[in-house]
Amino acid sequence: MTPRHPRQAIPTEPGVYQFFDDRDRVLYVGKARNLRNRLNSYFQSPDNLHPRTAAMVLQADHVEWMVTETEVEALVLENSLINTLQPHYNVRLKDDKSYPWLAISTKEPWPRPMITRGARRKGVRYFGPFVHARALRQTVDLLLPIFPMRSCPDSKFQRHERSGRPCLLADIDRCSAPCVGRVSEGEYQQLIQGFVRFFSGDVAPIRNNLESSMTEAAAERNYERAAKLRDQLVAIDQAAQAQQVVLGEGEFLDVIGLSSTDLQLAMAVVHIRHGRIVGQNLSVADLVEDLTPADLMATVLRDIYGKSSIAVPATIAMRVTPEDHDAVKAWLESKRSGKVSFVIPQRGARVSVLELAERSARDELKRDSMRRSVDHNARSKALVEIQQALDLERPPYRVECYDMSHLQGRSYVGSMVVFEDGLPLKSAYRHFSIKTVDGNDDFAAMAEVLRRRMERWDDEGEQGRRFASKADLLLIDGGLGQLSAVTTVLEELGKTQAVEVASLAKRFEEVYRPGSSTPIRLPRGSEALFLLQRIRDEAHRFAITYHRSKRAKAVFATGLEEIKGLGPKRIERLLLNFGTLENLKGATVDEIVSSTGLSPQLARAVVAALTQAEAESTDG
Repeated sequence: MTPRHPRQAIPTEPGVYQFFDDRDRVLYVGKARNLRNRLNSYFQSPDNLHPRTAAMVLQADHVEWMVTETEVEALVLENSLINTLQPHYNVRLKDDKSYPWLAISTKEPWPRPMITRGARRKGVRYFGPFVHARALRQTVDLLLPIFPMRSCPDSKFQRHERSGRPCLLADIDRCSAPCVGRVSEGEYQQLIQGFVRFFSGDVAPIRNNLESSMTEAAAERNYERAAKLRDQLVAIDQAAQAQQVVLGEGEFLDVIGLSSTDLQLAMAVVHIRHGRIVGQNLSVADLVEDLTPADLMATVLRDIYGKSSIAVPATIAMRVTPEDHDAVKAWLESKRSGKVSFVIPQRGARVSVLELAERSARDELKRDSMRRSVDHNARSKALVEIQQALDLERPPYRVECYDMSHLQGRSYVGSMVVFEDGLPLKSAYRHFSIKTVDGNDDFAAMAEVLRRRMERWDDEGEQGRRFASKADLLLIDGGLGQLSAVTTVLEELGKTQAVEVASLAKRFEEVYRPGSSTPIRLPRGSEALFLLQRIRDEAHRFAITYHRSKRAKAVFATGLEEIKGLGPKRIERLLLNFGTLENLKGATVDEIVSSTGLSPQLARAVVAALTQAEAESTDG
């Protein structure tokens, strides 16, 4: 664990700090407006820290810091160190390279448009990303007669430059032939600027110029030129259809939407120029540090606009303003060389765009999870990593995972989900209604479920087929207590050698194995940890779904759902307050009113419905 520094030894100025492990590798880089206050927040009992923060502090060997003059300098230095050192516990957004970008090579003497999916480079201006490469190519093709820039590679350009003869594109007016000097540099730059204006969303001036030129040519009876300009006008309109208009003509901003789970963050940035969506950035990151929504936003802003290829707009819309608001704002203004404002949309079209960005972020999280689930190589790697980390004889092809669900210690149910080759086998899922446990006792409930499962382990008849094949690994949702309850059952039944067993504790996402109280920490972002978490979460979902369905059937039999004004949430509150349906049946009107806040009229209706249901069941 990191040794605690004397409080007076830590400066109170702003700066950047780094946590190192015992091999001098940087684990985490952070910034602070007051280094003493920030660092002392780490030096406390791990029980008071967020699990991931505690894991980092426990792994760290020492901490170092650097004082800066201002918070802005601390932010710049933090961004530089994170990009250079790539610390394990810092959030790092992974750019989505699957979408195409339009790039303009501005540093070349005769720039050209290119469609690229690779890493972004300096000296190149980017637009996008776009959803479909084919649609982007069609848009570029429509624009080339209007802005006849060269689209050929350098080798072809140099070949025609040496020969003094242009290519076919020049003959059909889709290239201005700079290779043979048909256009001056100034004229060519005007073509580039028009092309850039279009992809920046500034379509109206281009369209107005074409329309006025067409009208002028027609008035002069230059019908051939007027027809050509008419065709260009149609092409502009067709190309502009790819840019969705969502706001007013004067709107020029970025809208940031976030979606996160306990372990992952997805970010979507919708770029709006002149009211049109001209591109969208999507990124995913593994969360390995404890971050509030404001911290997340500050981290996202640092990652987005820390890249030289992403221009900083005057307005950035978001759900929550970033932590260290003033420092982040000053940093962005220095990059933009102008004012930057943060806005939180409250109503109107901006709220709709923010919801669109958040929906895109949620979809990106789902896509990332699906990609890792269906990728056979990723699943194979995960199983091998689990074998190595847990010291198993072979990769666990078949994994059974168990979880419990209850309502304040009542109505216990258990779930068993099965994964084969890293994929869910839903036909093998099983539910368990707990029969022998009274009160809140997860260990006893888990022991009952495993006993019922293991008693059928060797059965060959109908009971055995209900559980299908034997598992390579039993995974328990919980820590050492749940694992101990399960191993005790295995010992009682003489099955300790029949199957491997492990538990996954949610607090630190640590894996425990029988015979050791030392947890196994799988690397964050590893395929092994991702698969184990996915299996555990599926078992949790399956248990909760069964528990809710049982409660719903019990409530349905009482007629409570037919009471006007008593919806599902109020019924849920009744059950939570009284623990079980039996307790609720014995409650008086006054007890229901005082414990749940329901009106006396509703409380009387509840008592009447329960009394009637009880009488009908007795008569039956």
